[in-house]
Amino acid sequence: MSNVVVVGAQWGDEGKGRIVDWLAEKADIVVRYNGGHNAGHTLVVDGRTYKLALLPSGVVRGKLGLIGNGVALDPEALLAEIDRMAALGIRVTPEVLQIAETATLVLPVHRALDAAQERMRAKPLGTTLRGIGPAYEDKVGRRGLRVCDLAEPDLLAEKLDVLLEHHNAWLRGTGQEPFPREPMLSGLLAMAPRILPFVGRVWEQLDHAHTSGKRVVFEGSQAVMLDIDWGSYPYVTSSSTIAAGAASGAGIAPSQLGRVLGVSKVYATRVGEGPFTSELDGALGDVLRQRGGEYGVNTGRPRRCGWLDTVQLRQSCKVAGINQLALTKLDVLDGFESVQLCVGYMLDGARIDYMPSTNAEQQRLQPVLRRYEGWAGSTRGVRSYGDLPPQAAALIEAIQNEVGVPAAMVTTGPERDDAIVLQPPFA
Repeated sequence: MSNVVVVGAQWGDEGKGRIVDWLAEKADIVVRYNGGHNAGHTLVVDGRTYKLALLPSGVVRGKLGLIGNGVALDPEALLAEIDRMAALGIRVTPEVLQIAETATLVLPVHRALDAAQERMRAKPLGTTLRGIGPAYEDKVGRRGLRVCDLAEPDLLAEKLDVLLEHHNAWLRGTGQEPFPREPMLSGLLAMAPRILPFVGRVWEQLDHAHTSGKRVVFEGSQAVMLDIDWGSYPYVTSSSTIAAGAASGAGIAPSQLGRVLGVSKVYATRVGEGPFTSELDGALGDVLRQRGGEYGVNTGRPRRCGWLDTVQLRQSCKVAGINQLALTKLDVLDGFESVQLCVGYMLDGARIDYMPSTNAEQQRLQPVLRRYEGWAGSTRGVRSYGDLPPQAAALIEAIQNEVGVPAAMVTTGPERDDAIVLQPPFA
């Protein structure tokens, strides 16, 4: 297989960025195909930390990065990220980054709407308040602005008027101040000269890559359980996070995607609201959070922690087309007396082996847990499967058996080479 799609298999924050970075060594191109700067990917290279949100993770290795049409692009956030990378010695130029001309723009009004809508909800969704959802709403409502509009100032102003007419009607109707036009328009026109050199036909570059036999990594943001169709609705993101989204969000035939690598921690985390059946309240959850550094890359929000839910993971693999797993953060479980896996659910007194579709039923689920012996030794930095403590190896085997998908690799630390490779994703 010449291509690999990297998909978050839980609720996000699984460590996709470092997996993409590792794959990028053997790849020619890395493509972002969904989401926006509401997702953060952290890379640790030789002790230096790189925090990315919109830039494809391959830019740290100097590989060509593409931002697909399925991404919601905040131009202000992108330019700030490019500047941060420059301060760390990574120059992002049009030679190493191209943006799809049809990608949707995230505007200041979208951030204001995101905050206003969240305030008005009786039960907040826990969004990142970055404006991603409202931007996608405008895209589907056919009033959104796209990257290509930055090249036509007169048309840009006209489209902005249409967009603001719609949103300001809602703001006035809810007793809020309308959003001003001029600061937003002048800001976009000021940023356009820096953004436009990066704009190109991403679909064409991917077609050329396919015909010339180049290796491509498709980098997904968020995860299956945050997918707009397959996640724990309504506590989801606003884009398609599964492998099928890579085809529509980048402009490539589904038959050309290649392998699908699902990334999952060996435990589970979730940010924000929504059901989390295997969540650990109290001291044990706090230990996982502290040892795993479970705080949002962009927001700093503490993540909810729990045992790995193999029912959820198995279902994610099926709907997302995942045929290999990358299991991350094994070293975080070092020293635990025992480790548990959620291997089933109890719903209203009956055992089930799937995640129900309704939020009400998901909230009523009780986990069926299976205990595994922990290990006293350290797995940090281990790079050979045979060097793992027997109990750690047994846990990896149990996860593969429960989920029914083989593990391609297991990470044992934050550095890019702290990994055990079992089945290389690139054949």
